[in-house]
Amino acid sequence: MHNQNNGTSDTDAQYSPSHIRATWGGTGSVEDASRAFGFSRAKGYDLVRRGEFPCRVLRIGRSTRVVTASLLRVFDSGEPEYSNARA
Repeated sequence: MHNQNNGTSDTDAQYSPSHIRATWGGTGSVEDASRAFGFSRAKGYDLVRRGEFPCRVLRIGRSTRVVTASLLRVFDSGEPEYSNARA
């Protein structure tokens, strides 16, 4: 049965700013942040590697995390937080 929810899918709701504020900690995964921005996991990691991910990224050992506050600021302003990403 189709779940009608005013044109938004469960995936859209999962990556809405209000849901992110309520459920994410200080950082999120590159995969989740990429989906929130609307691109694939592979594209997200490619942007991280090139230093062009639209919000702040932390590399902690072998782990790469996206700063939740930075992601939300980018959503609010529509402007990336890195000057490289504006090119």
